[in-house]
Amino acid sequence: MPSLSTLVSFGAASALLIVIPGPAVLFIINRSITNGRRVGLAAVAGIEVGTLVHVVAAVVGLSAVLAASATAFTVVKWAGALYLVGIGIRTLFTKATISGGQPGSLSPDRAFRQGVFVNILNPKVALFFVAFLPQFIDPDRLGWTQSLVLGLLFTVIASVSDMLYVVVATSMRDVLSRGRSLPFLQRYVSGTVFIGLGIVAATTGHAKSSTS
Repeated sequence: MPSLSTLVSFGAASALLIVIPGPAVLFIINRSITNGRRVGLAAVAGIEVGTLVHVVAAVVGLSAVLAASATAFTVVKWAGALYLVGIGIRTLFTKATISGGQPGSLSPDRAFRQGVFVNILNPKVALFFVAFLPQFIDPDRLGWTQSLVLGLLFTVIASVSDMLYVVVATSMRDVLSRGRSLPFLQRYVSGTVFIGLGIVAATTGHAKSSTS
């Protein structure tokens, strides 16, 4: 079990890193603006489940394998990139259906599944745990329990931050829904964002990163 000072230090450092928008945050904002608060919160739940997968992987050492293996990194990187680009292309060819400020047609279940895959297939999350987590592990204590507790703390902080993004994004959605901007945003801007995220994932180098 980490000491109280370690928990405070890790929590503060995690909060600073989490509030910086990355692929997961952009995904959440995108879903919240284009589909409403309920779908945005479902996306948050999916993202955090994906984070927990990486936490478990870090505990059992799989993240270290991913960071050490260029082949494993490349497979995960391209799988994630293709998934994001696929969502983007499908969005570009799907006609916007929002009217009167009502949420779009995407179901919360689908947003949840997308969130899970977006974060599981984001190698930067795994590399974050490899580069960041060990700095707070006391070698004189049982390692796996420290990794688990710190990973869960990171997930809780990320959940709170991501839900705040949903609140802010859906407030913007209410303003946009009064005009003609939202259908354009839902189809063209949304699709472009996903394709852009896929390109970012594809160009991520094989190096340790502290970005989530």
